[in-house]
Order: sequence, then structure tokens, then C-alpha cells
Amino acid sequence: MILIFINSREPAMKVHSSMKTLTALVAMAFVLPCFASSMDGASAELGGGDEVRMLRLAVHKHWEQRWFQSNGTHVGAYWNASLIHWRGNAYQGVYGQRQNLNGIGLTPVFRFQSDDLTGWYAEGGIGVNLLSRLYHNNGDQLSTRFQFNDQLGFGYVFKNRWDVGIKFEHFSNGGIKKPNSGVNFILVRLARPL
Repeated sequence: MILIFINSREPAMKVHSSMKTLTALVAMAFVLPCFASSMDGASAELGGGDEVRMLRLAVHKHWEQRWFQSNGTHVGAYWNASLIHWRGNAYQGVYGQRQNLNGIGLTPVFRFQSDDLTGWYAEGGIGVNLLSRLYHNNGDQLSTRFQFNDQLGFGYVFKNRWDVGIKFEHFSNGGIKKPNSGVNFILVRLARPL
């Protein structure tokens, strides 16, 4: 059972926004296991940018293909299906005003790695995302809910298959509509095969 206490002096708009955010997070907890049944890995990422934080939960499906195989290494790939939550701390440029939004994304990620899939790796990908609302935080504005994400990262896979990484990620609509200042994140990633 989940109990939620809400301060009666809090404006109705904040309560409504908090309830929507909580509902979205609960939905994430139920939706990801459904995707996971056909996937072969899962990850959690946490990080931030300029007055904004992000939490991402994702499931992965590895491609069987290996490219440029040589000297014990190759380029592999996997699909990354994700649910994201952003928390802006300066909504419409007002510090302390929160903006919470959620989204879904799909990204093909290419990884340079060893043939035994352990040790150091470097990876990158370009994906698509749909946000729950328009982003407007700390002077950054995205005028569409549809966003591309570009990511570059590196990490290490241990013998027990735990994968720890760090990555840089940029979200923007690719110039489809202005304003489109983009949002940047640095994220820490923890992943494991299912």
C-alpha cells in the first residue's frame, strides 16, 4: 500500500503535477517487466545537466550481428527501449520552480567491445523520443515533444556481466521547429543481462 501526504497549502497545480509524475513512475515499474520478457538486458541511468536531472529505466535486445571483427574485438549493437523522467529545477527561468516530464525512447546503440563481451567498451547511438510535455527550463526550450537523442559513452563489463558506464547525451528536435536550444546530460549507467 502506498500512502501519499500532500501539504494542503500547496497550490493545486503542483499537487496535480506531482500526482501525474507519481502515476508515470508507477506505470514505468509495471511496463518495463512486460518489455523485459522479450529482452535480454536491463539498465538504470541517473544524471543531470544544467538545472535538470534525468532518470532512465531501459531494456535491451542485442543484435546477433558482429561487424569489423578483428584481434579479439568487434562492433556489436543493441536496441535500447527506455522510459525517462526529467526534473527541471528552474521552470520558465524561475529557480526553485519544478518541471517534471516523462518520455519514452528507442535507440539503436553500437558498441566497440571485446569478443567475450567483457572489459572496456565505447558506444554511441542516435534515437527517437516522445516527451509528455514541452521542455522549458533554465533558459533552455524545446518546442516539440518529439526529440532525437545523440549519445556517446564508455564503460566496463565485469566477468559477472555487470556493466558500469558513463555517457554524454544530447536531446534536440534536429531543427524541426524553433526554439530548439537542446538539453545535455552526463549520465552514470548500471546494466545487467536478464
